[in-house]
Amino acid sequence: MTRKIFLTIASAIALGVGSMALLFPRILLDSKGTTPNAATDVWMTEVGILLIGIGIIAFGVRTHRDSKTLKMVLTGNVVIQIGLMLIEVIAYVNGIITELSGIVPNCILHVLLAFGFAYYSLKINAKGAVNFQ
Repeated sequence: MTRKIFLTIASAIALGVGSMALLFPRILLDSKGTTPNAATDVWMTEVGILLIGIGIIAFGVRTHRDSKTLKMVLTGNVVIQIGLMLIEVIAYVNGIITELSGIVPNCILHVLLAFGFAYYSLKINAKGAVNFQ
């Protein structure tokens, strides 16, 4: 798979999940077995906006040449994927997320995306990358 295809897929996932979180926060919260309330709706909506922004960035850089900036965008996405996965696992272990079905698909997706972002980040030779300063 090329980096362009990977980033197109990652963008579509972020835009889709972000749109769901923005427009239907309670559906996502219910699927995790949490107890939605006004505060969790606000935070889920905020996550939706963040995911939409990340999706737009991924789509926008999908055709960019290797650069230090692109390497950092990809590396930042690795951190996002690992962080989101860990937060969900910890929430499940602590009984905040009560449905295993609410985290397993997400964890699989986070792992796959983290590997993809890491793979393409590591392929960029930061020293040899174009520097647009």
